[in-house]
Amino acid sequence: MAIDEKKLEELFSQYPAKVKRNRKKHLIIKDSAEARQEIEANTRTIPGIITNRGCAYAGCKGVVLGPLKDMIHIVHGPIGCGYYAWLTRRNKAESEDPERNFLSYCFSTDMQESDIVFGGEKKLAKMIDEVMETFSPNAITISATCPVGLIGDDLGAVAKAAEEKHGISVLSFNCEGYKGVSQSAGHHIANNILMDRVIGKGELEEAEGKFPINILGEYNIGGDSWVIEKLLEEIGYTVISVMTGDGSYEELKNAHVAELNLVQCHRSINYIAEMLETKYGTPWLKVNFIGVQGTIDSLRNMAIYFGDPELIKKTEEVIAREVAQIEPVMEQYKKICQGKTAFCFVGGSRGHHYQGLFAELGIETVLAGYEFAHRDDYEGREIIPDIKLDADTKNIPDLHVEQDQRRFKLKVSPERLEALKKEIPLSDYKGMNVEMKDGHIIVDDLNHYETEEFIKLLKPDIFASGIKDKYVVQKMGIPAKQLHSYDYSGPYAGFKGAVKFAEDVAMGFATPTWNFITPPWKNKPILEGTIEEGGCSKC
Repeated sequence: MAIDEKKLEELFSQYPAKVKRNRKKHLIIKDSAEARQEIEANTRTIPGIITNRGCAYAGCKGVVLGPLKDMIHIVHGPIGCGYYAWLTRRNKAESEDPERNFLSYCFSTDMQESDIVFGGEKKLAKMIDEVMETFSPNAITISATCPVGLIGDDLGAVAKAAEEKHGISVLSFNCEGYKGVSQSAGHHIANNILMDRVIGKGELEEAEGKFPINILGEYNIGGDSWVIEKLLEEIGYTVISVMTGDGSYEELKNAHVAELNLVQCHRSINYIAEMLETKYGTPWLKVNFIGVQGTIDSLRNMAIYFGDPELIKKTEEVIAREVAQIEPVMEQYKKICQGKTAFCFVGGSRGHHYQGLFAELGIETVLAGYEFAHRDDYEGREIIPDIKLDADTKNIPDLHVEQDQRRFKLKVSPERLEALKKEIPLSDYKGMNVEMKDGHIIVDDLNHYETEEFIKLLKPDIFASGIKDKYVVQKMGIPAKQLHSYDYSGPYAGFKGAVKFAEDVAMGFATPTWNFITPPWKNKPILEGTIEEGGCSKC
């Protein structure tokens, strides 16, 4: 069933007038005839609406910092906030020395009522002492939660004193949950401090290998990063650091020696990508290693950037081999998936990335959006100058970097750089909207009411989202594919990851479970009406 403006009006009619005006700005029906379709994004969720968003702390500690395996991440706040830090996103990590991999631990100051009244700085300092005595990590991060910001604990002062006492880096992040409008604010906070305090602090002046790269915005959920790294290293690339899946403090310090930065999740890491280009002259390339064609395009674009004949040849050989191996298997799953439809509402860039993989299985994405995107994630980076900064955005200060006089160098000539930008997405991202089909729904900060209403109207065959709405959707008789932690499956990246995703989705369709679930609308009449008394006035 197609959605038109009349049906949208019916859907929004349940809202109060002010809420209705607000939510209509966050939703568009794709129409390529229009030069630009503006969508509202990165504004506060209306109080009382059940959103799928997380908080600034979740974005800082839970997304960006958490996967760094050789650092101990202390959560300064009540224990409930600490739970989110306890590997709930399935960021996998390996270490040559198992005792230097701290991801399986949860460190919290466990603030109590008395700490809220009298302050928690002494408790935090004591915990740092205990951590150093027991674990002796390479570095420590401290992430603030809401109560800490409200009572005014000075994390910076505690961190500075601990650095002087123990001789290691102790990084403090004022990422209280209420800062900004969503977890996006936390990404920005984490990016700023990692750039200012970690990246570039290493001693390397030149990479120890050919074609050195950083992989940005890849968090190794379910092992995605391992698949990508293995593929790239076989082709001939040298992976300097991953930000931050299976990443480490020591590797991150030398990120400045890379000659190209790959940006997987645009929203969470574009700040560092831009700053690396400004400070060290390293361009960034938007990539997508989700889906067969996405992986092929990304590998070919990388080879074009470096322009080495042997690298290009090896790239094509690997692509040909991998595609030949997976095509017969993918065909089996396509037979089950062909002709079905999907909602793809996921944070970061996944709401865009997975549409290509769905399409390769014959599944059409009829509704897509992001939890915490900015307008440029939808409309492309060209609209950034037109975005008006509000008070919430200004609450997160930008880190202004300048050229490093010793380490800045152009990786390619200005002339070649401009030529490459016309051929590959170098230092650019066109956004999700350009790949959506006419008539399909693009929605920002989708809430539970709208989710249920759109499901009733469009009746998708699968719903790809996060954990908050998964069970609600499954009770409506629709398979839900959890794409924040992969439902304990994965990896889904690269060629073999696409096969694993296809297998999981096909099993979701084929399971007899749905025979025992009756969607709510099947117990209600499709049409409802009332009979008014009185009849015709002329009778």
